[in-house]
Amino acid sequence: MGRTMDYYLAANSPWTYFGHDRFVALANEHGAAIAVKPVNLGEVFPVSGGLPLPKRAPQRQAYRLVELKRWAEFLGKPINVQPKFFPVDGNPAALWILAAAEAGTPQALALYGAIGRALWEEERDIADPATLAAIASACGFDARALAARAQDADMSARYSALTQEAIAAGVFGAPTYVLDGELFWGQDRLDFLARKLAK
Repeated sequence: MGRTMDYYLAANSPWTYFGHDRFVALANEHGAAIAVKPVNLGEVFPVSGGLPLPKRAPQRQAYRLVELKRWAEFLGKPINVQPKFFPVDGNPAALWILAAAEAGTPQALALYGAIGRALWEEERDIADPATLAAIASACGFDARALAARAQDADMSARYSALTQEAIAAGVFGAPTYVLDGELFWGQDRLDFLARKLAK
């Protein structure tokens, strides 16, 4: 493998969902490794000037919906821009993704991909343990074992540590891809990331 890219993601982010498959394909194309790093935006936003969606100005909330529709059409990727279960707590799913990463990066990436589709395409509640178990089972995991591992105290500690690592690295939103110390924020920066990988 070549270089390693840090992948700071939020399990409940539509932009992470939009960029995920393209990012994974880009890494595979260039033989780059991915370090899967879920983060808690609830801790990132207060120290970086961000606001959770319900607290944003109405015009920002309205424009976000316009952009989601634009990107969905441009990418040919299905999305419910106002899914039934949103806003939703992404922290439980993040812990499952971290637990899945212990089986390997491809497994963690596959689980997040399925979680993103569950929320944004299928309108499922990704904060619900039964939903997460069903998603994990469909991805080939032992859902009971993965659930138990996700609930371990060291998983929560790892999640907190990754969030603090992200803050220290200058991350302020998700997805953020980091290559050779350079940040690329947002799925709309994947073209710039591709250029850097090609150098």
